[in-house]
Amino acid sequence: MTTLVAYATKHGSTREVAEAITRVLDERGLEVEVCAAREVATLEPYDGVVLGGALYTGRWHPDARAFLKRHRGALTALPVAVFGMGPRTAAANEVADSRAQLDKALAAVPEVEPVSVAIFGGVVDPARLRFPFNRMPASDARDWDAIDAWAAHVAERLTRSSSLPSR
Repeated sequence: MTTLVAYATKHGSTREVAEAITRVLDERGLEVEVCAAREVATLEPYDGVVLGGALYTGRWHPDARAFLKRHRGALTALPVAVFGMGPRTAAANEVADSRAQLDKALAAVPEVEPVSVAIFGGVVDPARLRFPFNRMPASDARDWDAIDAWAAHVAERLTRSSSLPSR
Protein backbone atom coordinates (compact mmCIF):
# COMPACT_ATOMS: atom_id res chain seq x y z
CA MET A 1 0.00 0.00 0.00
CA THR A 2 1.42 3.37 -1.03
CA THR A 3 0.38 6.26 1.17
CA LEU A 4 0.90 9.97 0.65
CA VAL A 5 1.52 12.17 3.67
CA ALA A 6 0.86 15.71 2.45
CA TYR A 7 1.37 18.73 4.68
CA ALA A 8 0.75 22.47 4.62
CA THR A 9 3.03 24.52 6.82
CA LYS A 10 4.17 28.08 7.24
CA HIS A 11 7.09 27.71 9.62
CA GLY A 12 7.94 24.00 9.43
CA SER A 13 6.44 22.39 12.54
CA THR A 14 3.66 20.70 10.55
CA ARG A 15 6.30 19.25 8.22
CA GLU A 16 8.10 17.81 11.26
CA VAL A 17 4.88 16.14 12.39
CA ALA A 18 4.25 14.82 8.86
CA GLU A 19 7.75 13.30 8.88
CA ALA A 20 7.06 11.63 12.25
CA ILE A 21 3.80 10.20 10.91
CA THR A 22 5.65 8.98 7.82
CA ARG A 23 8.15 7.16 10.02
CA VAL A 24 5.40 5.36 11.95
CA LEU A 25 3.49 4.38 8.80
CA ASP A 26 6.73 3.06 7.31
CA GLU A 27 7.41 1.03 10.47
CA ARG A 28 3.91 -0.49 10.08
CA GLY A 29 4.75 -1.73 6.58
CA LEU A 30 3.20 0.96 4.42
CA GLU A 31 5.15 2.45 1.54
CA VAL A 32 5.05 6.18 2.25
CA GLU A 33 5.88 9.39 0.43
CA VAL A 34 5.85 12.76 2.16
CA CYS A 35 5.34 15.97 0.22
CA ALA A 36 4.16 19.55 0.58
CA ALA A 37 0.44 19.65 -0.27
CA ARG A 38 0.90 22.41 -2.84
CA GLU A 39 3.32 20.21 -4.82
CA VAL A 40 0.98 17.22 -5.28
CA ALA A 41 -0.32 17.09 -8.86
CA THR A 42 -2.13 13.74 -8.78
CA LEU A 43 -3.21 11.08 -6.32
CA GLU A 44 -3.13 8.27 -8.89
CA PRO A 45 -0.10 6.45 -7.41
CA TYR A 46 -1.59 6.35 -3.90
CA ASP A 47 -3.83 3.93 -2.03
CA GLY A 48 -4.34 6.28 0.92
CA VAL A 49 -3.69 9.86 1.99
CA VAL A 50 -2.81 11.62 5.22
CA LEU A 51 -3.27 15.40 5.00
CA GLY A 52 -2.09 17.80 7.66
CA GLY A 53 -2.10 21.53 7.96
CA ALA A 54 -1.44 24.24 10.44
CA LEU A 55 -4.29 26.30 11.86
CA TYR A 56 -3.69 30.05 11.90
CA THR A 57 -6.02 32.68 13.29
CA GLY A 58 -9.13 30.61 12.84
CA ARG A 59 -8.38 29.00 9.48
CA TRP A 60 -6.71 25.85 8.23
CA HIS A 61 -3.66 26.52 6.05
CA PRO A 62 -4.74 27.59 2.53
CA ASP A 63 -2.56 24.88 0.91
CA ALA A 64 -4.42 22.17 2.86
CA ARG A 65 -7.81 23.62 1.91
CA ALA A 66 -6.74 23.88 -1.75
CA PHE A 67 -5.46 20.28 -1.69
CA LEU A 68 -8.87 19.05 -0.53
CA LYS A 69 -10.70 20.99 -3.20
CA ARG A 70 -8.24 20.15 -6.00
CA HIS A 71 -8.27 16.40 -5.27
CA ARG A 72 -11.84 16.05 -3.97
CA GLY A 73 -12.82 13.55 -6.66
CA ALA A 74 -9.90 11.22 -5.99
CA LEU A 75 -10.24 11.61 -2.22
CA THR A 76 -13.78 10.23 -2.28
CA ALA A 77 -12.35 6.90 -3.48
CA LEU A 78 -9.39 6.74 -1.08
CA PRO A 79 -9.06 6.35 2.68
CA VAL A 80 -8.04 9.75 4.04
CA ALA A 81 -6.82 10.79 7.48
CA VAL A 82 -6.55 14.46 8.44
CA PHE A 83 -4.74 16.36 11.14
CA GLY A 84 -4.53 19.97 12.19
CA MET A 85 -1.86 21.74 14.19
CA GLY A 86 -2.81 24.72 16.21
CA PRO A 87 -3.51 25.08 19.85
CA ARG A 88 -0.72 26.60 21.91
CA THR A 89 -1.57 24.26 24.78
CA ALA A 90 -3.39 20.98 25.30
CA ALA A 91 -6.16 22.75 27.21
CA ALA A 92 -9.53 21.25 26.29
CA ASN A 93 -10.99 24.59 25.17
CA GLU A 94 -8.04 25.32 22.86
CA VAL A 95 -8.18 21.83 21.34
CA ALA A 96 -11.95 22.19 20.87
CA ASP A 97 -11.53 25.58 19.18
CA SER A 98 -8.92 24.14 16.82
CA ARG A 99 -11.12 21.13 16.07
CA ALA A 100 -14.00 23.47 15.20
CA GLN A 101 -11.71 25.33 12.78
CA LEU A 102 -10.64 22.08 11.14
CA ASP A 103 -14.22 20.78 10.98
CA LYS A 104 -15.26 24.00 9.24
CA ALA A 105 -12.56 23.48 6.58
CA LEU A 106 -13.59 19.85 6.10
CA ALA A 107 -17.26 20.85 5.78
CA ALA A 108 -16.36 22.73 2.59
CA VAL A 109 -15.71 19.33 0.97
CA PRO A 110 -18.42 17.10 2.49
CA GLU A 111 -17.90 14.28 0.00
CA VAL A 112 -14.46 13.63 1.54
CA GLU A 113 -15.02 11.53 4.66
CA PRO A 114 -11.84 11.04 6.68
CA VAL A 115 -11.27 7.71 8.44
CA SER A 116 -9.59 9.63 11.25
CA VAL A 117 -9.20 13.29 12.28
CA ALA A 118 -6.81 14.63 14.93
CA ILE A 119 -5.70 17.91 16.43
CA PHE A 120 -2.15 18.31 17.70
CA GLY A 121 -0.59 21.16 19.59
CA GLY A 122 1.27 23.76 17.63
CA VAL A 123 4.51 25.65 17.96
CA VAL A 124 5.05 29.34 18.61
CA ASP A 125 8.56 30.55 17.85
CA PRO A 126 8.50 34.35 18.28
CA ALA A 127 11.81 34.69 16.39
CA ARG A 128 10.05 33.46 13.23
CA LEU A 129 6.95 35.62 13.57
CA ARG A 130 6.07 39.18 12.63
CA PHE A 131 4.58 41.81 14.90
CA PRO A 132 2.38 41.45 16.93
CA PHE A 133 2.78 37.65 17.05
CA ASN A 134 6.50 37.95 17.78
CA ARG A 135 5.52 39.18 21.24
CA MET A 136 3.86 35.88 22.11
CA PRO A 137 5.65 33.55 24.53
CA ALA A 138 7.49 30.64 22.92
CA SER A 139 5.73 27.29 23.17
CA ASP A 140 5.76 23.81 21.68
CA ALA A 141 2.56 21.91 22.47
CA ARG A 142 3.28 18.92 20.22
CA ASP A 143 2.75 15.63 22.06
CA TRP A 144 5.01 13.24 20.16
CA ASP A 145 3.60 10.17 21.91
CA ALA A 146 0.06 11.17 20.88
CA ILE A 147 1.26 11.83 17.32
CA ASP A 148 2.91 8.40 17.14
CA ALA A 149 -0.19 6.71 18.60
CA TRP A 150 -2.46 8.45 16.10
CA ALA A 151 -0.15 7.49 13.22
CA ALA A 152 -0.27 3.83 14.35
CA HIS A 153 -4.08 4.05 14.45
CA VAL A 154 -4.09 5.61 10.97
CA ALA A 155 -1.84 2.84 9.63
CA GLU A 156 -4.40 0.30 10.83
CA ARG A 157 -7.34 2.26 9.39
CA LEU A 158 -5.62 2.78 6.03
CA THR A 159 -4.65 -0.88 5.78
CA ARG A 160 -8.16 -2.00 6.71
CA SER A 161 -9.77 0.45 4.26
CA SER A 162 -7.53 -0.60 1.39
CA SER A 163 -8.52 -4.24 1.82
CA LEU A 164 -12.23 -3.48 1.37
CA PRO A 165 -13.55 -4.62 -2.01
CA SER A 166 -15.62 -1.51 -2.81
CA ARG A 167 -12.88 1.08 -3.16
